[in-house]
Amino acid sequence: MTATATRPTVVPPTRTVDREAPHRRRRLRADLLVTGAWASAALALALYLSTGLVDLGSPSAAITSIGIASGLIGSDLVLVMLVLAARIPAIDRTVGHDRAMAAHRSLGKPAFSLLLAHAALLTIGYSLADGSSVVSETVTLFSSADMPLAYLSLGLLVAVVVTSLVAVHRRMPYEAWHVVHLLSYAAVLAGLPHQLSMGGVLAEGTWQRPYWIALYVVALGSIVVFRVVRPLVASVRHEVTVESVERIAPDAFSIHLAGRDLDRLGARGGQFFFWRFWAPGTWWHAHPISVSAVPTARSARITVRELGDGTRSLSRLRPGTRVSFSGPFGLFTSLVRRNRKVAVLAAGIGITPVLSLLSRLDARAGDVTVIARGSDESELYLWQELQDWADVNGMRAYRSVGSRARGRDAWLSAHDVARGVTTRSVFPDLADSDVYLCGPDGWADAAESALLAAGASRESIHRERFDW
Repeated sequence: MTATATRPTVVPPTRTVDREAPHRRRRLRADLLVTGAWASAALALALYLSTGLVDLGSPSAAITSIGIASGLIGSDLVLVMLVLAARIPAIDRTVGHDRAMAAHRSLGKPAFSLLLAHAALLTIGYSLADGSSVVSETVTLFSSADMPLAYLSLGLLVAVVVTSLVAVHRRMPYEAWHVVHLLSYAAVLAGLPHQLSMGGVLAEGTWQRPYWIALYVVALGSIVVFRVVRPLVASVRHEVTVESVERIAPDAFSIHLAGRDLDRLGARGGQFFFWRFWAPGTWWHAHPISVSAVPTARSARITVRELGDGTRSLSRLRPGTRVSFSGPFGLFTSLVRRNRKVAVLAAGIGITPVLSLLSRLDARAGDVTVIARGSDESELYLWQELQDWADVNGMRAYRSVGSRARGRDAWLSAHDVARGVTTRSVFPDLADSDVYLCGPDGWADAAESALLAAGASRESIHRERFDW
């Protein structure tokens, strides 16, 4: 592992900054978001209980009432999931895109289970009340108004949930997974008519009906506004095009972008955008890619590693190709920093958000220690830029190259561990440092465990995740 450096950009002098106040405000907003999400589910149940339609006087009525309650809570959770996936700037600034999507995924199974229970319990409850079999009751329900759409909605949700299972998710190409998950919007829309036409709780004339319609408008409206309209307006305004594509390694390349007033995007070092390149074979898929250089008024740069056909096709983009985008996103920025000292760990293409983060980091000489990890020299992408930055700014930059070690410091190379390098020796001030961690999940998991064991607090570790 070797220290190094040389670059023409000097970090501005450090000012006295109250870094705790923004953290407290962000934590308060996060608590309010969580409280609001669960309160909406509780309110869905409370509104049902207030209707006087709950009947526990017989087995059939009790099963039916529980089934209705399950459907209302499940529907509410699905709407919360849509809001979390809408890329709303206020939510991103509070918890970050990756945590919002983690919460979105965590609600998937409970919401689906409740909706499945809703369908099963209502069918059983109605069959008991009618004295018919479950099969004949299902046929009767299917022939009712709007119920084919309800069954279609449930079937689409089954497809979404199955493709979200880890064993299936990891085997699917992103493009196929993405198409299937677009069906979740169709599932929500398909499920609404039967709620309005079949359910007594949302019957015309009840005040619950406009309340639930408003929830759907907010959830679906958020998707339209923040995932369609807002990106479209920004893309037209900033007129981004591909300027050139530069090969920097056998399996990696930088895309240089040109545009208008790109510095007004408000992007901070370490953030990413969803980029859509309007070229054959790539136009239909938006790529989440971090900026490797913070945008200036006329230019920006992203760096991509070839991980499949989708990213490989980007290396063939021609100058002048139009680009639309959504963003910026993520809390892998200096905004979450609380300590004077900073430790940075990056592996492979994880160096890209790190470079843009460091380029605007307000720190004194010697306060930042960076280590880049690669299986071989070719995986130390943009290493020379990192060396230059460290040299000019008086920071420490190291690299750890070779096969991974085993044991507590498994994020380092076996060669470095064999000669006595440890997490604590690289970062002796972890207890008083903010830690920025970016790289493939397996490596990052090992690094996070080692950092915690070496004295870092979980709250001080800021991690950029690559999973989808």
